[in-house]
Amino acid sequence: MSREQLAVERARRAFSTGRSKPLAYRIRQLNNLRRFLVERQSEIAEAAKKDLNRSEVGIQLFETLGLESEIQLVIKNLKKWAAPRAVEKNLVTLSDTLYIQPEPLGVVLVIGAWNYPWAVTLFPLIGAIAAGNAAVVKPSEVCVHTSTVMEELLNAYLDKELYPVVTGGVQETQELLKQRFDHIVYTGNSMVGRIVMEAAAKHLTPVTLELGGKSPCYIDKNCDIPLACRRVTWGKFTNCGQTCIAPDYVLCEASIQDRVIDEMKKCIKEFYTDDPKSFLDYGRIINERHFRRILAMTEDSTVAVGGESDHTECYIAPTILRDVKAGSKVMQEEIFGPLLPIVPVSGLEGAIDFINQGEKSLVIYVFSTDKKLINRLIEETSSGAVLANDCLVHYSVSSLPFGGVGNSGMGCYHGKFSFDQLSHLRSCMVRPLKNEGMNSMRYPPHTLGKLGWARFFLVQAPDLALMGRVGALAVLVAVAGFLINAYLL
Repeated sequence: MSREQLAVERARRAFSTGRSKPLAYRIRQLNNLRRFLVERQSEIAEAAKKDLNRSEVGIQLFETLGLESEIQLVIKNLKKWAAPRAVEKNLVTLSDTLYIQPEPLGVVLVIGAWNYPWAVTLFPLIGAIAAGNAAVVKPSEVCVHTSTVMEELLNAYLDKELYPVVTGGVQETQELLKQRFDHIVYTGNSMVGRIVMEAAAKHLTPVTLELGGKSPCYIDKNCDIPLACRRVTWGKFTNCGQTCIAPDYVLCEASIQDRVIDEMKKCIKEFYTDDPKSFLDYGRIINERHFRRILAMTEDSTVAVGGESDHTECYIAPTILRDVKAGSKVMQEEIFGPLLPIVPVSGLEGAIDFINQGEKSLVIYVFSTDKKLINRLIEETSSGAVLANDCLVHYSVSSLPFGGVGNSGMGCYHGKFSFDQLSHLRSCMVRPLKNEGMNSMRYPPHTLGKLGWARFFLVQAPDLALMGRVGALAVLVAVAGFLINAYLL
């Protein structure tokens, strides 16, 4: 039995004992996870520094702080989320008990990504624990040091049978995908997403895929251009552009392209100084393969800002490309690096046409003070999310589902969405063993008279919810009338 198979079997045996199901146990594990994030912050930061040149403040700001907040939210609401959920009745079910009972799926596989190795791995794990599942955690092998810390330290805080960490590369991941899971959460690119989905299909395992894509950003010529450029510059070059929801390219009218470039150039200098290479908060490309891939994208485009690189450090400066065409190399795949192409378009209609010609992205950004323009872009395009007048921050809002559509993924998580995604929402109906008269319409022989009664109860019956609201209003009016009369007397 392989190491991967053994981890899955142990997790399934541990789940079968039922110990992951009590809410008190789930909350205890979540508190342990939060304690891990606080007590092991130095080890977490050191690994992130080695893997991505991320500062200790940066790792907290963009990863662990959000995880702590998510755990706090889940613990606060878990009892409510896990409780039976009442549903509406009709005339046929008036005497029945109807509800939805969330229940654990079983054993979940979480395959993390390297760009935000803690956030994209532990956010789904929080949801898996909250829903009462066991979970096998597979961190990305690309972040070698982070993967090691996760394997060595996480199991010291969590139940190591229910939540094992399995490290390794492609071979180990392939071995994991041969096993049967009850749900798989994968964050990464669409090519591997297809492989994950194909493996899951052999066991009829549902999947949540967070796949990214080329997220466009439209800047309206009538908006506050300096402020828009400031926010786009921050969103694009955070983590050296290695963010799945980073603005991939900018769409704007040709008349404002030079101004956009000038404003972004100022912002790059403000954020990262004249020498980003030596600046503490500017990262590095994860490895030499991605370094070469990103540089190759610039070959047929004009560099307006930046362009400097150093292969010995996998360093690429914040770079802006101008007058980029749809057929350019940089427009053929998700950039996932510090290149920002600017594609001139005729206006909003041109931007919408350009967006709709490509695959559906994880997010669409738009900068405008015109609400009608924003609404039109929302109505005439499709994406995992839309964010107007800022970048990235929608990821931090737990009341919004985070996920893609089409080529950018399927399923979603964050907050209650994580809990529901990793739960089976079980339909429950409990009927009294009496009132058989109502059931006579369904029994043979089937007659037109019985059909008429069935039609009345199922199709023509009044809206009980509306009747309830009207009844409540009538009672309120009656009480108010009684109090007024008593006051007047």
